[in-house]
Amino acid sequence: MKSSKVIASVRKNSGSADSRRLRMSGKVPGIIYGSDSNPVNIILEHNAMRLALEVESFHSSILDIDVEGKTEKVLLRDFQVHPYKPQVIHVDFQRVDEAKELHTSVPVHFVGEQECPAVKMAGGTISHVANEINIKCLPKDLPEYIEVDLRNLEIGNSIHLNELKLPVGIKLVDHGQDNPVIAAAIKPKGVVEDEIESSATSEDQVSDDNKESTEEDKS
Repeated sequence: MKSSKVIASVRKNSGSADSRRLRMSGKVPGIIYGSDSNPVNIILEHNAMRLALEVESFHSSILDIDVEGKTEKVLLRDFQVHPYKPQVIHVDFQRVDEAKELHTSVPVHFVGEQECPAVKMAGGTISHVANEINIKCLPKDLPEYIEVDLRNLEIGNSIHLNELKLPVGIKLVDHGQDNPVIAAAIKPKGVVEDEIESSATSEDQVSDDNKESTEEDKS
């Protein structure tokens, strides 16, 4: 996988006052941590970082971060944004060891939705229950996303985690559930309402039949 590149400089000062100063000047404070090296406080260009964060692959790819001429491979681990302004206020990167497995989350991409029997034949809709999954793998095997094939999904059925076809070298990380649903095919609303109404009518008919039978026995 081709790495994206991030340009940063070393942050020599610290504290909330310095962080505010950086943000007012169009910069973003950040940190690089992990591996056997000491954490390094860094400064990033705000506009470049905001645009990068809008790209899906930036969140799940190995990144090359250049800090004043020294390049390291990292993963984006966290970022904070202002509660109501379009402003990134802090970014965390974790160093990547090429020889060690990493644990991270990657997005899922759904394919074949319009061709699946649930949609094409039954007029149903697909509920995307999960938008990402947790995996572990060596850095060289890290995919940008995991593909979820919906082409054979029928109405009322679902696709579970253990049904996904994973690339070589990728292993699932326990989600805390036995086998969570990734996507489900839901019946059209009108069909569900018709079934409920039909069921209620059937129950009423059975009740009326029982009532008539009881009255005949009394007579």
